[in-house]
Amino acid sequence: MSEAALDNVVEWSVSDLSAALKRTVEEAFGYVRVRGEISGFRGASPSGHCYFRLKDDKAVLEAVIWKGTFGRMRIKPEEGLDVIVSGRLTTFPGSSKYQIVVETLEMAGIGALMKLLEERKKKFAAAGLFDAARKQLLPFLPEVIGVVTSPTGAVIRDILHRLSDRFPRHVLVWPVRVQGETSAAEVANAIAGFNRLDGGGPIRRPDLIIVARGGGSLEDLWSFNEEIVVLAASESMIPLISAVGHETDFTLIDFVADQRAPTPTAAAEFAVPVRSELLSQISALTDRKLACWRRGLDQRRKELTLLSRALPGADDVLAGPRQRLDACAERLPRALLANAQLHHTQYLRIAGRLSPQAVRTLMARRRDRFEALAHRLRTGVSANAQAYRARIARERDRTATLFGRVQRSIDTQLDQRYARLERAERLLAAFSYREVLKRGYALVRDEAGKPLRSAAAITPPMRLEIELADGRVRATAGETLAAAPLAPVRRRSRRGGGSDGGQGNLFG
Repeated sequence: MSEAALDNVVEWSVSDLSAALKRTVEEAFGYVRVRGEISGFRGASPSGHCYFRLKDDKAVLEAVIWKGTFGRMRIKPEEGLDVIVSGRLTTFPGSSKYQIVVETLEMAGIGALMKLLEERKKKFAAAGLFDAARKQLLPFLPEVIGVVTSPTGAVIRDILHRLSDRFPRHVLVWPVRVQGETSAAEVANAIAGFNRLDGGGPIRRPDLIIVARGGGSLEDLWSFNEEIVVLAASESMIPLISAVGHETDFTLIDFVADQRAPTPTAAAEFAVPVRSELLSQISALTDRKLACWRRGLDQRRKELTLLSRALPGADDVLAGPRQRLDACAERLPRALLANAQLHHTQYLRIAGRLSPQAVRTLMARRRDRFEALAHRLRTGVSANAQAYRARIARERDRTATLFGRVQRSIDTQLDQRYARLERAERLLAAFSYREVLKRGYALVRDEAGKPLRSAAAITPPMRLEIELADGRVRATAGETLAAAPLAPVRRRSRRGGGSDGGQGNLFG
């Protein structure tokens, strides 16, 4: 193209050109559906938006999912998934690239769903969520059963009908959507909500939870394969029965639940026993217990009869004790008389020893002993008092000596402190500006009391305050005079006395 033709080309700014390209792309393509493999997905950014790329074997397309759209998606993007996305094609002028703003996302075929299902199954199995040791035992006869399902479907009617046939129980229904974008979040919230109920509140906490849904395709049952549903089921403290789909349908909640039921009706059968069978069993056990009690009673009666025959008669058992009692009765009067005589003899012997003279002699000995102890006590107290008086006198002398030493030490310390204070006072006076004022200088301040250090800071007619050595005066500034130049200082030669700095004459 010639130089003249180039001069006629319209000049674009970068922003205008980017805006024109954006309009062209959006008008030419608008709403599109694109199939590709997700690449570079690292989860939602701090702002909640998701950024990744769609690629095939030949090209790459940038993609973005806004925060609000990402929260409503039933199937979340994951690295390596083959998906079909729908959205608007646009450009991003900030980096000169085109991108698709994703509004819907779906798996590209049943094979991709099965691949994702197997990957999640391996992930949860590795985390130990499917271990049998984590599973709880179902209650034999729950008082309250919580059911998480759609309130309008046939599932809840089948469960209620089966429970009424087997053993009627109180049922709490938590209504949820069993398929769709919000289904997984609603099911997870229902399981967590049942666990948060207080046992003493107006709504009693269930003893058992049944998560139920009828049959359907893999896409219809996909909500029960979501991570939030699996985690909610694994964290449930209430035993949980999974009854999702038909007998041939398997979802991830089946592996983490405490019991998997092939159908919702089977879940009701797992939940409660048959009342009539239970009554029959109780009646049979009652009859068996009564028969056992009767047989045991007859056996004990026979054993008692046999043992009673082997026992001796009452006269034979009491004959010996009766003879010993008669012999003791015959010896008792003589023994009482002999015992009285023995005690009388002991009394007389002791009474002879307790004469008045013996008592006076004992009292005299005790009095002498008391007086000897009293004398020893007075002597000991006097000796201890003298020892304590001598010790107190020694301690008094020692205290007086220490007090004198302390007084001298205090005087010495005070003298040293006074000397240091005087030296500091003299040093303060030497550094004070008042000493400079005494040598004929003056300190100039403005009206605010701020010192002025240069003539340029003074403008007529400024009010000034001048401090001299003997007082202060007020003045008004006039015109500023030029400062006199300082005379140069002439250095003296180190070798000679001349001012020209040359070498002097050695011979004069």
